[in-house]
Amino acid sequence: MNTDIKETFVILGGGIAGLSTAIALKRIGIVAKVYEAAPQFKPVGAGIILAINAMKAYKHIGLYNEIAQAGNPLSTISILSQNGKVITQTNVDNQAFPNVAIHRAKLHEILFSQLDENQIINNKKSKDVEILPDAYKISFEDGSTIVAENVIVAEGIHSTIRQKLIPKAEKRYAGYTCWRGIAENSTLKLTETTETWGKNGRFGITPINDNQVYWFAVMDAVENSDWAKNFSLSDIKKNFKDYHEEITQVLEQGQIGEIIQNDLHDLKPIKTYAFDELVLIGDAAHATTPNMGQGACQAIEDAVVLAECLKVNSSVKEAFKRFEAKRVKRTHFIVNQSWTMGKVAHWQNPIATSLRDTLLRIIPEKIAQQQIQKIYDFKLS
Repeated sequence: MNTDIKETFVILGGGIAGLSTAIALKRIGIVAKVYEAAPQFKPVGAGIILAINAMKAYKHIGLYNEIAQAGNPLSTISILSQNGKVITQTNVDNQAFPNVAIHRAKLHEILFSQLDENQIINNKKSKDVEILPDAYKISFEDGSTIVAENVIVAEGIHSTIRQKLIPKAEKRYAGYTCWRGIAENSTLKLTETTETWGKNGRFGITPINDNQVYWFAVMDAVENSDWAKNFSLSDIKKNFKDYHEEITQVLEQGQIGEIIQNDLHDLKPIKTYAFDELVLIGDAAHATTPNMGQGACQAIEDAVVLAECLKVNSSVKEAFKRFEAKRVKRTHFIVNQSWTMGKVAHWQNPIATSLRDTLLRIIPEKIAQQQIQKIYDFKLS
């Protein structure tokens, strides 16, 4: 007897992409089950910036006000030299929507609260997919299986299902690793968002509320290095000791929670997101390096666009193909721009870095804003 659970819509992955998509689908009357690999949802992670395009998308599905109130609106985003001098500054305060910095755990909590408890099934890490005549059979590592008519794959860059469908899909190591943490801001009262470029790597600072600041440190490293895994807060302080004082001050504050270390990768652009009634979204489709702060933002865009495609197309297959047509060009642009930006930011040659900084300083504000608008210009139509 066939005992497989049968579902109409299934989302594999309960991160930002998966939960945002479940909410967007619920808004148009589709209740999707979310299968998540983690045994349970915990308040983990560091900070995240939801750029204007992400906030536009959340406005469309009714989450804008709650997220804006829970986070910290940003007025400017600056790139600084090692001594703290401004290389380039982007004014984001004159936009119809704000850039919002928020703790990932808080964002996840808001998203989770929008769904019914029985919509989310934990401890379900996918292992394989079998294409049936009118459905898909998903096997999980715990030995269980489900059959679903329509599958949305939001498993992230390491997606098992994507690799099954596109065996040649290539994850690319960017050449650098990152440490992320949350520090006290009650004493410093920092209000500006900055990223500092120097000879020993990059360091970012973003206030996420009145009492906390999100920071990240990025350094060149061999992939999967034991050195990087064992690099401590004390080591980070030593590495950035010759940078401007604000960095030292942040690292001297009390740390809240663990420091998270990850090598940074992206997914070499793939041409196909839609496979009949199965579709890839978020990092499973177009994982990007975080240099433009657009990884989660593009996943949130995906959620809203996918729901709109399903709303106007009676055929799921056609809706998924329409989604692909709308998203491939834009997401490829983001992935490629972010990859290039990361390479430029990690230049080591003093002459090259001096020329880079000078060129960035003299770019007219109008031109800089036009480039930013290409990123923020999210439209459903």
